[in-house]
Amino acid sequence: MRPVLLWIAAGLFAATWFAPSRISADEFRTLTNTEGRTIRAKVLKVEGGAASVQLEDGRRFDLPLASLSQADRESLEQWAKGAPTAPPANESGIAAEAVNAAIGHELFADRRLWDSDPGETAERLSWKRESKTELSESYRSYPREDYRFLGARPYSTALYGEEGKITGLSVVFANKGDSYADTGEGEQHFIQGKPVPGGMEGVKALMKHDTETISKALTELLGEPNRQKFGEGESRVAVERWDWNSHAFLLSHVEGEYVSLAVETTVFADARGRSARVPDSTVRERIRKFVERRDNGDVVITNIPMVDQGPKGYCVPATAERCMRFLGIPADMYLLAMAGETRAGGGTSVDLLLSNIGRDIKRKGRSFDIKSGELKMRDIKRSIDGGIPIIWALYSTRQFNETADARKEARSNDSWDSYKSMVAAASSTFSPEPDTAHVVIIMGYNEATSEIAFSDSWGERYLERWITLSEAEQVSQKRFYVIDL
Repeated sequence: MRPVLLWIAAGLFAATWFAPSRISADEFRTLTNTEGRTIRAKVLKVEGGAASVQLEDGRRFDLPLASLSQADRESLEQWAKGAPTAPPANESGIAAEAVNAAIGHELFADRRLWDSDPGETAERLSWKRESKTELSESYRSYPREDYRFLGARPYSTALYGEEGKITGLSVVFANKGDSYADTGEGEQHFIQGKPVPGGMEGVKALMKHDTETISKALTELLGEPNRQKFGEGESRVAVERWDWNSHAFLLSHVEGEYVSLAVETTVFADARGRSARVPDSTVRERIRKFVERRDNGDVVITNIPMVDQGPKGYCVPATAERCMRFLGIPADMYLLAMAGETRAGGGTSVDLLLSNIGRDIKRKGRSFDIKSGELKMRDIKRSIDGGIPIIWALYSTRQFNETADARKEARSNDSWDSYKSMVAAASSTFSPEPDTAHVVIIMGYNEATSEIAFSDSWGERYLERWITLSEAEQVSQKRFYVIDL
């Protein structure tokens, strides 16, 4: 066999985005080295401090375990010691049809979830596409009231994928955000939320009921659960765990916060959800490629994942999740809402949220800066040119949104000369309204028209809108937050 150093030097460890290893025993998997580069390979054996692997083209090599990321190294060492790994399909004796029947939906087809196409699975479940970028895709649904999953009512369902394969699934049940959900989505989400009977105590009762219902259904199907910790830093929670055919069902109930069910690979669960740190150089190279310069003078960061906050005031955690994931930091808006002490129905202190998760951001090799003052084109230009999005606190008033919507339509339908003339003649006057406090991502600019592009966490329809710098300044809270390399 060729020495591994020659293999790495030959460039077979291709640079990719962040790739936390989620592996099972009998499949090709993504392995990440200490430099953040990855390959797809099947592990044949692990002994003598090395892993014998086979590439998808049939070539075989020996990889020193010391050359791999900590998460991969620990997973392979557990595998070598005979730790539980994914059994062949139906080895458990429980058919996929029985699991689907307990869930109440056809989640599993004739293959394991990890071999399934995310879009096809989401279509089977009637979950809508939330985001699709060059790096990843996600599908999310905020189901109607009579929808059930394992006998309980989910408020949010999400399916995640990379490279055409499913990487994980998350279902959130009773929680302090959605249980006080606003009656509208998108621009309508600022109206007053509807409290459930019994107030927060009623929400806690719903959480207890959902936990018992889901746990009972999975225990009757798969037996008694194991208990463990899952996640990192502020996101670390206690879970009940059931395994089936390379899938780990992880049920968490964080008192007064939420009840959620995650489906992950068994080996990722064995690693307790730890993911490898991605080197700055890898992230920097990728994000700079996503700075798009258009013929009309627009400069825009593309491929920022969308996270739809749904009918609740989770703009801060949803926006933070988008920026963190773009920069290679795993995140989830419900966990961020917990870290940020988000109030029932929504409403989060940006400073509190990000100071509470600051340790996680630093551990991943990122910095976090808080800035105050006026919007200045030179500052925005410097950040966007480097591929770094800006979290901007503003007042998202009705007039502001109507103007941004009108600009979006005009950009699509009018000639560029007509549009520039219209923007130059614009004289909109906005008044800040405290009840519309909001955060968005500044992700672009156009110096010729003195405009900025921003993105709301309200779904793909709001992925890119434009407003002039002077108009934006009228509704700005003069606070900006940047996760940087």
